[in-house]
Amino acid sequence: MTGSRGPTRLKPAHDDGNGTIQEVNVFDGRTLLITGGTGTFGNAVLRRMLSRDIAEIRIFSRDEKKQHDMRIAYRDPRLKFYIGDVREPSSLRDALEGVDFLFHAAALKQIPSCEFFPLQALLTNALGTENVMNAALAAGVKRLVVLSTDKAAYPINAMGISKAMMERLATAKSRVVAHAGLTISLTRYGNVMASRGSVIPLFAEQLRAGQALTITDPAMTRFMMTTKEAVELVLYAFEHGEPGDLFVQKAPAATIDTLAKAMLRLYKSNSEIRIIGARHGEKLYETLLTREEMLRAIDMGNYFRVRPDGRDLNYDLYFSEGVPEALRLDDYHSHNTRRLDIEETCELLLRIDEVRRDVGLPAAVDTEG
Repeated sequence: MTGSRGPTRLKPAHDDGNGTIQEVNVFDGRTLLITGGTGTFGNAVLRRMLSRDIAEIRIFSRDEKKQHDMRIAYRDPRLKFYIGDVREPSSLRDALEGVDFLFHAAALKQIPSCEFFPLQALLTNALGTENVMNAALAAGVKRLVVLSTDKAAYPINAMGISKAMMERLATAKSRVVAHAGLTISLTRYGNVMASRGSVIPLFAEQLRAGQALTITDPAMTRFMMTTKEAVELVLYAFEHGEPGDLFVQKAPAATIDTLAKAMLRLYKSNSEIRIIGARHGEKLYETLLTREEMLRAIDMGNYFRVRPDGRDLNYDLYFSEGVPEALRLDDYHSHNTRRLDIEETCELLLRIDEVRRDVGLPAAVDTEG
């Protein structure tokens, strides 16, 4: 099912009247809102977008302290801040007035917190997303990208379950709002390196304090993605997404043991590695696409694009008839993707400014305008 328009191109071309074809950025003169925009992803988007001719970027979140810090750090009149909660529809209505595009990143992400308070995870991650989509439709938003996580594939913990339900809600909503001019697409990615709650900041803190590195299981693997790549994935979905499309990046992975040893090498540390065992709700490896999704996946080069399930309520297609090809496919997970060694992991870690600062290197230069 597609909307009344094709996907908005990120850099459409136009004739300037003199026969010269020029590229125009689709964000020029437009307003973008980012829910949960005070986090790692929101800051990365800001660094990317504020160098362009975007009219306004709105940051929507509950954290007034982080909003204040961002206001001081960026000092850009195009940056506007809205205090609110995705669980409160009225706060979304005010923030979305006049918005063209929306990146929905607000979520509860900590696995232990969600395990202890699963209802709160459901209210924010699933029902909060429903509120965002309804408010976006009412406000006339043109494109919405919903950010999900690898933990939504074969979920075994409350955070993953709430995110899996969020994806189902977004896919279902995409079918019924496309005719009204709102295109909803999704992204799913693994660990964003050095993001809030990830292990790299913890390792860095332990190394600065001369403490042992605490790891859960040496054989545990995780996808490795930089914040720049996370932004690129969302922009790719924004550019290419049609209603209900799910996009994932083909990302490399590393074992936790390799990651710890790479950190020790970069920090020139002799700290020991102490195994503490897996936390409740953690997986040995993370899955980005299930085999059922791989059956519908389209290889886009650096990304997979998964079209929404097109079945209707004809239950024969669910129970009476199968898809034999599905049995011959494998999931796409962090155990069967390209595996990084210690040297490659070190190279990836040196793209993180916090790590570069700790080891005495200047901040990385972002060549993207």
